[in-house]
Formats: sequence, structure tokens, C-alpha cells
Amino acid sequence: MKVFLDDIRQAPPGWKVVRWPQEAISLLMTGAVSDISLDHDLGNDKRGTGYDVITWLEKAVVDYGVIPPNIKVHSANVSARQRMEQGIKSINRLYRFRGR
Repeated sequence: MKVFLDDIRQAPPGWKVVRWPQEAISLLMTGAVSDISLDHDLGNDKRGTGYDVITWLEKAVVDYGVIPPNIKVHSANVSARQRMEQGIKSINRLYRFRGR
């Protein structure tokens, strides 16, 4: 399954759109997500941002052995995008290290 987290944009063909981080995390917990594309700003920071999905994945890789999907960021927020991309690098490092 391919998951597209965004509050406004429609998902590309073949992708499932979700609007809130918890929806994305719930799908990730199934183990069926092969790809995820994340926006950062979702219109209500009290309900979370795309970065919350990154931090959940970091913890899940270490604590639960979750295999991370292919992760992309499509946020227009430049500073948030950079922070999210650093988180993705961390997730991939943690996964590689755990696999040893």
C-alpha cells in the first residue's frame, strides 16, 4: 500500500490519502505500507504534523523491529522538509544497524 499524508492535496493515482498523522501511523502498524509520502503542515498542529510520523517510525524501528517503508517528503515548508529528511536518514541508519 502507498500512503499519502496531506491535508489539502489529493493522492496520486494508486495512493491512499490520509489527513492526519495517526491515520498514517495506524496504517504503518499493519506492516502493509510499502511507500509513504509526507506533508509537514496539516492545518492543525494539535493533531500533529508529518514529522510526528517520522518520530514514530524512528522509535518503531528500534523498539518493535518495524521495517520502514520507502519514505518521501512532499512538504513545501523548507525547514520542516530538511528536518524530516534528517529523520529519514536516521530511520534508515537505525534499520541498517538493527539488521546486523
